[in-house]
Amino acid sequence: MRASMFNVRVPLEEAEVGHAGDVFLMNTFTDAQLIVSSDVAELLDRVGGQNGPPPTAEESEALATLTEHGFLVSDREGERRKLEQYFRDIREGHDQLRITVLTTLQCNFACDYCFQGDHGDYNKFAAKMTLDTAARVVEWTTERLDALKPGSFVLTLFGGEPLLNLPVAYYLAEHLWTAAVERGIRMHVNVITNGLLLTPDVVDRLAPYGLNAVKVTLDGDHDTHNRMRPLRGGQGTFDKIIENVRRVAGKCRISIGGNFDESSVESYPALLDFLREQEFADQLARVAFKPVIREPRPQQPKGMIPLTAVSTSGKPLNGTCMTSAGGGTSICDNCNFLDEKMSFLREETKKRGFSTVDGVHMGPCEIHRQHAQTIGPDGALYACPGFTGDAKLSTGHIDGRQESWRAEAASRFEVLAAWKECSDCAFIPVCAGGCSVAAHTELGNMNRPNCHKSSFEAGVISLARDAARREATAVN
Repeated sequence: MRASMFNVRVPLEEAEVGHAGDVFLMNTFTDAQLIVSSDVAELLDRVGGQNGPPPTAEESEALATLTEHGFLVSDREGERRKLEQYFRDIREGHDQLRITVLTTLQCNFACDYCFQGDHGDYNKFAAKMTLDTAARVVEWTTERLDALKPGSFVLTLFGGEPLLNLPVAYYLAEHLWTAAVERGIRMHVNVITNGLLLTPDVVDRLAPYGLNAVKVTLDGDHDTHNRMRPLRGGQGTFDKIIENVRRVAGKCRISIGGNFDESSVESYPALLDFLREQEFADQLARVAFKPVIREPRPQQPKGMIPLTAVSTSGKPLNGTCMTSAGGGTSICDNCNFLDEKMSFLREETKKRGFSTVDGVHMGPCEIHRQHAQTIGPDGALYACPGFTGDAKLSTGHIDGRQESWRAEAASRFEVLAAWKECSDCAFIPVCAGGCSVAAHTELGNMNRPNCHKSSFEAGVISLARDAARREATAVN
């Protein structure tokens, strides 16, 4: 026997949690979490050694528990084979079909970091799905429901601003709901929106068709948000969004997300305080924030993530808004983030009593799942919403057209395995090598790791302290 390569540990030396000298153990492959004495942690370190006395009866019991939870394994090669099978199972799993539809790339906001904002004439001429294309989306999706026979189906409406194309949003929800019900398949609808057009009428219209959650973006406190996310005419949007959330809270699950950079991150505690004071605070399902993904610029502020969004013509379009990240209506929860600031905001969010991401369970994301697809407004298929700004990375089309360049792109996504370059990193099962969009843009190769190990380590420390506090409270 030997210690698993997926073990991580945190010494609990803080007396206030009641476990000074104990050790928090986590195995990221089995998700087992234990608080053990330092003697048990040392025993785990000794396993596999050639010398030393045989274990006592008490030690044998401890070793059996560690083995049961995956902290001890028979051999490293066997563990690697299980990891390979784990990713194959994720890739080929058909218990759920997930479809993200970009109803439009148009947006009524002018966020300077988003390629869907008002940059020149782009927004005016950005693609918008027609009802004819929506009908083909329904046909394409229904064929997959028949082929896969999944237990559940998740439709996520995204954009641009998806509520700028309500006829298509309603059409897709209603017709796909009918198809799912006829086949005995559970259906859930998620909406990722800037919140400006979110009304009770929209929620009431979607509710009978499996509306599960709505995610709304707030980029800091009142003044910061209005600077970061103005209307195309420059007007602020914060007050209107809050009023809209207030009107729909209780009708469906609402999550709050946000995109921060160096100029805005310090405003988020004030936003959290404001949200805590609202009458709908306890109805927020999740609150989570992530960094702006922005193209590199000269004299870029320290800590900015250098990504470049590219249009179908290959022209840089300034940046990309990945407001889907952060849970609830998640598409991409493990995209590139600033470790220190993410940890800071996670703890600040928890202090206010909001549910948030734990900083560890971030993936593998949907790009690793064969039966999770993104559909652009023109019917083009993508492996991830983060690639929809680059038509060269389309993996297919809903009309079944056969084009060699799409097939070549699809083959590249079929074999994604950046984690194979991560050696014995304990976080491979929850990271899978990091964000492929970030690796593609930053490193020029989507199959290279995009590592943020320190953030996962911070997340484990947070989990450890929470577990210790819960146990101490239960004892007392």
